[in-house]
Amino acid sequence: MTMDKPRKWLTTIADEIGLLHLIHSPLDVKILCFQRTVRFLAYGSTTLILVLFLRALDISEERIGLFMTLTLFGDVFVSLILTVIADGLGRRRTLAMGALLMAGSGVVFALSSNYWILLLAAVLGVISPSGNEIGPFRAVEESTISALTGREERTGILAWYTVFGYSGASLGVLVGGWVLRLVQKTQDWDALDSYRLVFWAYAVLGLTKFALCLLLSNACEPERKETVSGDARRPLLAGQEENVAVPIPNDRPHLEDSDEEPKESLFSKLTPNISQQSASLLWKLCLLFAMDSIASGLTPASWVTYFFSQKFGLREDQLGTLFFVANVLSVFSNFAAAPLARRIGLIKTMVFTHVPASIALALIPVPNSLVLAIGLLAVRYCLNSMDQAPRQAFLAAAVQPEERTAVMGTVNVVKTLSQSVGPLVTGALAGRSLFWVSFIMAGSLKLLYDVLMLGLFLGYRTVEERAEETLEASANEEEGAPAPSR
Repeated sequence: MTMDKPRKWLTTIADEIGLLHLIHSPLDVKILCFQRTVRFLAYGSTTLILVLFLRALDISEERIGLFMTLTLFGDVFVSLILTVIADGLGRRRTLAMGALLMAGSGVVFALSSNYWILLLAAVLGVISPSGNEIGPFRAVEESTISALTGREERTGILAWYTVFGYSGASLGVLVGGWVLRLVQKTQDWDALDSYRLVFWAYAVLGLTKFALCLLLSNACEPERKETVSGDARRPLLAGQEENVAVPIPNDRPHLEDSDEEPKESLFSKLTPNISQQSASLLWKLCLLFAMDSIASGLTPASWVTYFFSQKFGLREDQLGTLFFVANVLSVFSNFAAAPLARRIGLIKTMVFTHVPASIALALIPVPNSLVLAIGLLAVRYCLNSMDQAPRQAFLAAAVQPEERTAVMGTVNVVKTLSQSVGPLVTGALAGRSLFWVSFIMAGSLKLLYDVLMLGLFLGYRTVEERAEETLEASANEEEGAPAPSR
């Protein structure tokens, strides 16, 4: 009996934070989460030194801002093409192609000093100025995870997916910072040569991610079947009947039965058909996420590390330790996202955790004390990422299953495009000793986003929720009981 209570406690905690859902999830889900860890390990190590590397090449702060903006802007087109055709081309192929591009960009950064060559490599090879997700990976992976999991466990698993990313980023900044310090101090390397070592590691991590892509099974692919309901046929993702237990309304026109199957062009096979209802929702979310991303672009992690380096004189190893701790706070705070979302809802979780993080961001440049500035950074990192898993779970539940990859990809493209504006502005401000203005602008925009998100989507019923309500009403009618009021 004495062992039963601790065991029950541990089981309850594991269930609350979604660990049980992750343990019992398909192997593909676990591989996708580990891929994200490897990718963010690469992102974290390069984010720490990206601005410092470009400054070591004698590139001005204004041109660094332009570099980041053009990187994000160019990445929009790469991401848009890959995410729109990912389901038609194959999700595993898309992820593998992206991994090889990562490896190639690492090699170019390790060997070249030319501004424009580096820019091209950053665009094609997904060098992240922000340390966060850019490129096609996230949309494809989240769409696959959503297809492989049910609605009840999806938020918890996506929270762990986020945790895996921040764990990789934490390790990347810590190891990267201390390795740089080690080779500079013991091997007498100059700063530029030590920075190039980080990009060699980036290339190796890209190849590691490619190897993990080869381990994914065919269950990740959105194989289409024909399901018949009356006179209507519509494509259904393989495995949907197991993962989605309720019929999901579809407002697309039905295909009439005929002796001849309609011929599809290559373009129509590769591109998705998004319903009118999902398109309307997509427009609203894109506008809101664009506002949030503009703010994020004003203060990407690479600029924030540079800010602490310039204002407080922190070395690379100190920066690595600082942002390691900050990312660890993000990891642990994400454990609370799933249970909180179950109790107060996805939208409230997104907004109520994001507001204090936005205020802390605006205040970071105010104190001249390093301790106070670190405290505000800690608050920012502790709460800022708690909205990510609920946001992606809301987006996955709000659209048709076969639309998820394209919708999530479009949202990520809009976010990246919007984010591309910020670094250019921050570079110009930093060059004029007005770096602090970018923090205030970013915090204010994020607060406005929070207010609008709460006002527009509080109480919104997703496709999955409405489908379940319809099924419950039908079951009650068959049993002769009144439908439950909502």
